Amino acid sequence: MTYLVTGGSGFIGSHLIEKLLKEGHSVINIDNFDDFYDYKIKIKNTLESLGKNIEFSFSEKEKDIQHLISISKSAHYTLYFQDIRDQDGLEKIFQSHQIDMIIHLAALAGVRPSIERPLEYEEVNVRGTMNLWEFCNQFNIKKFICASSSSVYGNNEKIPFSETDNVDQPISPYAATKKSGEILGHVYHSLYGIDMIQLRFFTVYGPRQRPDLAIHKFTKLISENQEIPFYGDGKTARDYTYIDDIIDGILKSIDYLKKKSGIYEIINLGESEVVTLSEMLSEIEKNLNKTANRKILPLQPGDVQKTSADIVKAKNLIGYNPATNFQNGIKKFVEWFLRK
Repeated sequence: MTYLVTGGSGFIGSHLIEKLLKEGHSVINIDNFDDFYDYKIKIKNTLESLGKNIEFSFSEKEKDIQHLISISKSAHYTLYFQDIRDQDGLEKIFQSHQIDMIIHLAALAGVRPSIERPLEYEEVNVRGTMNLWEFCNQFNIKKFICASSSSVYGNNEKIPFSETDNVDQPISPYAATKKSGEILGHVYHSLYGIDMIQLRFFTVYGPRQRPDLAIHKFTKLISENQEIPFYGDGKTARDYTYIDDIIDGILKSIDYLKKKSGIYEIINLGESEVVTLSEMLSEIEKNLNKTANRKILPLQPGDVQKTSADIVKAKNLIGYNPATNFQNGIKKFVEWFLRK
């Protein structure tokens, strides 16, 4: 099969593409190498996902990405330096390939930045996603998997969070764009018969994790004996999900979508294990054999108090079965960090 993966040079996307290629599929990767973090990280992710162990000499962003495109192209893989807001550029890609399924992972990420740049988040996460659905309709593509987020639950008082819970009270623009994507996705499913799964990811971590996320940031700062920003009293908690389990959930969703028609599903992908901020930090300290220097700060606007995934639906519907507990996951992450 031929898959179009948006955001395929990012953290989750590069791991997914690596798996799809190993299974013998063809992949079209669309990524705009946004300046949210250093584009060089995405180039390294891309090369790793393709199994290319080469020395890459960096110079200028545009030249580097074009060089990456040229050395990565093969019979089963094509990379496009493309923004999903650009309809003309997207149309050329859809015209050039026979696409069987889209896995849409691209987004402007981050709760706190979305409060500062809400209109840009709407442009990318809502309008950009709608552009993809418009081309699905135009080019008769009927299979679509979309990355949603646990942030849609806001400060949900019911624990654990279930797909049937009311999610009408998001507390950040980022969360609101993800909820909008779920609603609009159902519109395109209803109007045009696009079979769709919306996956609510719960705080994904592991090798290649984005450097702005807490586990990666804390690990780097502690290893460099620098002060870490520690928000609140350490009691905020997350359902941290290891990258291998997320990829397994995506692949199982792909298999389910291949076999079914007339479906629209929302599915939680979490670890079903809640870890506090203090516990997370202690685990990193233990694996680094270092003590963090904490800078205590107030809780940030838009941050939820706790996330916890009810994964019964994922287990029953797609056979999802997360296998990496937090202690082992942090151990694997720190080992990767120290050798990268």
